[in-house]
Amino acid sequence: MILAAALLLSACSAAGALPTLAITPEQAVYRLGSGDQLKITVYGEERLSGTYPVNGEGKISFPLVEEIPAAGLSISEFEAILTKALGEGLLNNPNVVVEVTNYRPYYILGEVGKPGEYPFVDGLTIFSAVARAGGFSYRAAQKKVFIRHKMEKDEKLYSVDGSTPVQPGDTIRVPERVF
Repeated sequence: MILAAALLLSACSAAGALPTLAITPEQAVYRLGSGDQLKITVYGEERLSGTYPVNGEGKISFPLVEEIPAAGLSISEFEAILTKALGEGLLNNPNVVVEVTNYRPYYILGEVGKPGEYPFVDGLTIFSAVARAGGFSYRAAQKKVFIRHKMEKDEKLYSVDGSTPVQPGDTIRVPERVF
């Protein structure tokens, strides 16, 4: 009888364990997507330098080279493609620098003070995302959260800790606790 109770308790504690969300260094590299705003500087070519949005097709319309694919690329990969495109008979040794001026937003809903759309900032965690949304409501389950990443169709349940990362385009849902 004692053995059966011990087995039952250990099974319940194992079933209650939620996975934590951790990202690899490769996943941590920011990938461009529609909704991003880029500041592109072409040194010595002030008329080409400016702010350019990544459109709904994941491309940037850039003078002289028309549309350049950007979605899914890192900033350095996009920079290299643009530099190569400008160097193919258009400019001599172009020097291009690209930086993100406005990231895709993330969304938070459920048991928080102010659900909605919020601007992404580099290094964002679940705790800071919830704080921006007015904190947990009194009904919130504060130890778990559902996250659906932009390119995934299903949300996944994760344990909330101080290092749970948020990525641009994520939809975060804070569930109601069970009384």
